Amino acid sequence: MNRLLSTVRLAAGVICVVGLLLPPPTRAADEKYVVEPVAEIKVKQLPKGPLYWRVENFPTVDQAKVAAGEYHWNPDTVTYDGWPSLAADVAGKVWLFTLGPQGGATPGGIKVAEIGPVPPLSAPEYLLRVNYGSGPPGAKTPVHSHFGSEAFYVISGKLGQRTPSGISYVEAGHSMNGHTAGMTMEVFNAGTTDLSALIMFVVDGTKPFSTPGKFD
Repeated sequence: MNRLLSTVRLAAGVICVVGLLLPPPTRAADEKYVVEPVAEIKVKQLPKGPLYWRVENFPTVDQAKVAAGEYHWNPDTVTYDGWPSLAADVAGKVWLFTLGPQGGATPGGIKVAEIGPVPPLSAPEYLLRVNYGSGPPGAKTPVHSHFGSEAFYVISGKLGQRTPSGISYVEAGHSMNGHTAGMTMEVFNAGTTDLSALIMFVVDGTKPFSTPGKFD
């Protein structure tokens, strides 16, 4: 009996030592915040006046494109036929993102959000891009900045954004306007469930899309 107890104690000790030697299980906080481009266009000029990102839902991508019409830029007269729009199928829904004046609407669309005004930017060429960001609780991007603005609409979960000014949070169904070009930031999942968000950019199309950054 004493021999059996000694064997059990020895086995338990071995298990404890092995447990200490093994690496800790990977935490959700170590998971990567995944960012995927879903649509983009480049334009030489932006429409005049204060601009807002209008986010709408449509039954199909084709219907969204037809409703938005074509965006034309005339380099001689700098005139516009419609507003620059991007359509994408993301997270089980069809989205239309239009950069235009406040209060606009696209026929046949269901307005989800209006985000702005977009911070002013002067560039030889502009890149308008929509990204889809997702990740588990604690997942975060590297610290970075853009040569332009980055706005958010949260589909699910809770988004956090750290800047030199502090930390801001956005819940599902809400949006956050972008900062001026060069703002240092870190984006992360601030909730307890998976995060999914739409990210809208107006950046200088002649420069790198993003650059590494750090907080002082």
